[in-house]
Amino acid sequence: MNRDILNKKPIYVTQPLLPPLEEYIPYLEKIWKNKWLTNGGPFHQELEKKLADYLGVEHLALFTNGTLALVSALQALRITGEVITTPFSFVATAHSLLWNGIKPVFVDIHPETFNLGPEKIEAAITPHTTAIMPVHVYGKPCDVEKIQKIADTYGLKVIYDAAHAFGVNYKGQSLLKHGDLSILSFHATKVFNTFEGGAIVCPDSKTKNRIDDLKNFGYNGEVTVVAPGINAKMNELQAAFGLLQLNHVAKAIDRRREIDAQYRKKLSSVTGISCPPLPADTIYNYAYFPILIEKEYPLSRDELNDELRQYGIFARRYFYPLISEFPMYRGLPSAMQSNLPIARKAADQVLCLPIYPALENESITRIVSIIAGKK
Repeated sequence: MNRDILNKKPIYVTQPLLPPLEEYIPYLEKIWKNKWLTNGGPFHQELEKKLADYLGVEHLALFTNGTLALVSALQALRITGEVITTPFSFVATAHSLLWNGIKPVFVDIHPETFNLGPEKIEAAITPHTTAIMPVHVYGKPCDVEKIQKIADTYGLKVIYDAAHAFGVNYKGQSLLKHGDLSILSFHATKVFNTFEGGAIVCPDSKTKNRIDDLKNFGYNGEVTVVAPGINAKMNELQAAFGLLQLNHVAKAIDRRREIDAQYRKKLSSVTGISCPPLPADTIYNYAYFPILIEKEYPLSRDELNDELRQYGIFARRYFYPLISEFPMYRGLPSAMQSNLPIARKAADQVLCLPIYPALENESITRIVSIIAGKK
């Protein structure tokens, strides 16, 4: 093993976008001056407006993280019973259902997009089904037209977990406009981050007002509590950082696009490695770079992952294990592996390679060389 490679700085699957520190100082000085730290302060209000404008949506409610946004979205729409969702996601998707006393019903995914397959959704509907919670996996659009048609036919709500889909446009408009609600995550690992953070994209002001009540303990006014809400407000430090991030996110996405193109070009000749296609009719955000390890490749996915780690490359098996395999879910009838063959195969094959704006071209070449066996 090449000692020079071993001595190089480790490369992780992602790295948070951090603008120059000196640009953040003026925001902090304003917070210290006005002493308004939370409860819908001026930066919170400004970020809601500027994010809605940037994303091309009408109404947006900020949250302290994406998971509480998911939990509150289900509360806002008064979802009960069963919700059809995906096993191929981060656990917060299904956890938000359990926190609301809702039964997740897992259905299989599309082999190319890794999103919920509409035909599988329809087959899973029962008299207890009240909603569908799809995920725009890796920021790639779900089949929103077919999903909405199913929802309309059966009288179901649609809540999109759009944690990966910041800034994604589909067929000329924001992807976040689809469904009854869309939920964003601004976690440090995301394309746009506020350290932690999240948001719910709302279709109208009435819904936003209800969500604003829910994220503030259910208070509507000084002494009136209208719902059993929770404390999920974004503080001023996060909101100020988000305002600063908006100045840099377009350039960050441009760099992600360049990295994606380099990976695709350099990996195209490696037998047994396939790169899922970019989504059609979409202005994409390049949030992740997944590859699939096919049977023609000399190593299994886990063996390749271990090999990369020996050289200081920390890729991630997004998403493995499936949510349906965790103890709190695997007893559900819908969690049976025989019901989820495509998701099961994807979970065994997928490996997300490092992608973030500060990733250097030399590092991309290094990663591909290891995968190609030319280390």
